[in-house]
Amino acid sequence: MIKELHQKLINKEISAVELTKQYLKKIHDTNPTYNSFVLLTEDFALKQAADADAIIKRGEATLLTGIPFAMKDNFCLQGTITSAGSTMLKNYTSPYTATAVQKLLDQGAVLLGKTNMDDAAMGSSTETSVYGPTKNAHNPNLVPGGSSGGSATAVALQQAVFALATDTGGSIRQPAALSGVVGLKPTYGRISRYGIVALASSLDVVGTLTHNSADAAIVLEALSGQDPHDSTTLPPEPAAAPGRPSKRTARKYSTAATAAKNLTIGIPVEYKNAKGMAPDVQAALKQAITTLKTAGIKTKNITLPHAHLGIATYYVIVPSEASSNLARYDGMRFGHYAKEARTLEEVYTLSRAQGFGREVKRRIALGTFTLSAGYQDAYYHQAQKVRTLIREDFRRAFAEVDVILTPATPDRAFPLGAKSADPLSMYLQDIFTVTANLAGIPGLVVPLAEPGVTSATDSAATAAATAPTAEQGKKPPIGVQFLGDMMQEEKLLSLGNFYEALTARG
Repeated sequence: MIKELHQKLINKEISAVELTKQYLKKIHDTNPTYNSFVLLTEDFALKQAADADAIIKRGEATLLTGIPFAMKDNFCLQGTITSAGSTMLKNYTSPYTATAVQKLLDQGAVLLGKTNMDDAAMGSSTETSVYGPTKNAHNPNLVPGGSSGGSATAVALQQAVFALATDTGGSIRQPAALSGVVGLKPTYGRISRYGIVALASSLDVVGTLTHNSADAAIVLEALSGQDPHDSTTLPPEPAAAPGRPSKRTARKYSTAATAAKNLTIGIPVEYKNAKGMAPDVQAALKQAITTLKTAGIKTKNITLPHAHLGIATYYVIVPSEASSNLARYDGMRFGHYAKEARTLEEVYTLSRAQGFGREVKRRIALGTFTLSAGYQDAYYHQAQKVRTLIREDFRRAFAEVDVILTPATPDRAFPLGAKSADPLSMYLQDIFTVTANLAGIPGLVVPLAEPGVTSATDSAATAAATAPTAEQGKKPPIGVQFLGDMMQEEKLLSLGNFYEALTARG
């Protein structure tokens, strides 16, 4: 979609200003129902679009010049509210811009606004947001997934060409699967996290929601690279050969030469009949494997023996890191301040009690407990040991195969409110996605091809495309997840392109 729109802009079939106005109109028309955007940067967007038209006129345009995008509300943009969907930061104005956002602005992309998310990125349904829940693009009675549900719905509704989001345990890939779009979680450190509201620093990753894998590759190429503001970012690649001058340049994901047909896909035996997976998800997954086999892709059964410990490990490590990261919100320096507080202790206790939502408090309490004296060794340190075992499982698997294929979610999108009273059931929505974050490896979710089910990639050719609705498809989408070894995103994107072409969804 990005390349098609780029060509239209270059050919003067449409101007960047006209394109931006089309997307802004789409947002105004649909947002009251779906609640995907929480902040529109309309004046800023139109100014960017006018600048983009001038760049195009000079013949200096990149693929992203004039392309409208959105970003999750935990990305900072100087001079705007960055709330992370939380009461705690509802009035926080960012004094600087996130590196990932700045990279896109520098290439002439047009920022439309910020999208809804679960409170402090804690949730799998985008129902805990201080702004209210976001609705699924295919049926407004269903959740879009979370915590990046606003970004997923924005892309699925054609409110933006692509959207930035974050993924700590599936927050990009799970809503991508439930919303029928493509979600990419890169290798840990591939993209700078500077300017992102932190949840769990050893797992947080910046990624994208797009209409297809080709668009994901283009945006990844623009975002990747080392950042002096983030010591966890990876250096440029590939490195120069020994004895030759150093030529460290960013990898070209959009023109990666990896041939999908030469890849071997691993099928984990643990996921073939995973407990809690809906029968139609199992059937759709088997159909996807058959489709790839028929097209000549080699498959091989593999084992991930510690995968079943992923959720338990994740929900020890993440709350522990979150309780540490969220300690900075004390009502004193920034964030919500309890005006009725009369003592310093009341400033802390009342500000946090009022600023944090129920799910955030639950995870802070869990994390504080697991880090407390007498329990840290039994829980947190033990979880880190299991995390190492999970990484080793993937290391051994990738010695045999190029890509691992798994379900993305155990079921389709569920009704709003259906799991709100059952936190464990909500946590299990990420059962197939958390292990990638624990291991630091990249993951790509693409919509599975099913007869009679709509997908945002079905009609993504123009900005004026009609959004999918419940009436257009009897069932909401299902996604398939491709996992790759560290720094092997091009294999995932190549396979994603290949599968989309096979199913006519590119």
